[in-house]
Parts: sequence; structure tokens; C-alpha cells
Amino acid sequence: MENSEGRLVDLYIPRKCSATNRLITAKDHASIQLNISDVDAEGRALNTFSTYALCGFVRKEAEADDCLNRLASQDGFLKNVWSYQQ
Repeated sequence: MENSEGRLVDLYIPRKCSATNRLITAKDHASIQLNISDVDAEGRALNTFSTYALCGFVRKEAEADDCLNRLASQDGFLKNVWSYQQ
């Protein structure tokens, strides 16, 4: 919802799970959001980061670590960690 100045004033902005694209509802108290900071060559944290949101369903099914490894591998943070298994 916007106010008279055209600024967004909603208190709740829904997010989607990074692993499953499910909508994370306001009542999903098991969901988490991780901000992984970018670092420079000396290992100091920069002001930029990558955000991952995981819904409670992924955590309940004990798939959070596997999903996080897959997402981080796709973004180039990890190499040769995640492999598809059935």
C-alpha cells in the first residue's frame, strides 16, 4: 500500500523461499533468512551481501543444509560441494 507521497508503507512484505519458491507466510515461524557477507581479498566484510530465505517446510524435511549448499554453489561461494542425489 502506498501513502499520499507514493512511498511504500506496508509493514509486511512477503518473501519466497530461495530453495523452493514457496511463499513464506507471516505464520511460518520456522523460516529463516541468512545474509552472507561479501569479503575483500584480505577477508574483511564488505557492505554487500547475498540473501537466502528458507521456508519452514525445507527445514522440517531436514533439507536446509543441502539447499543452502546448492544455492551457494550456484552463486559461486562453494565449489565441488553439492551434487544431485536421488
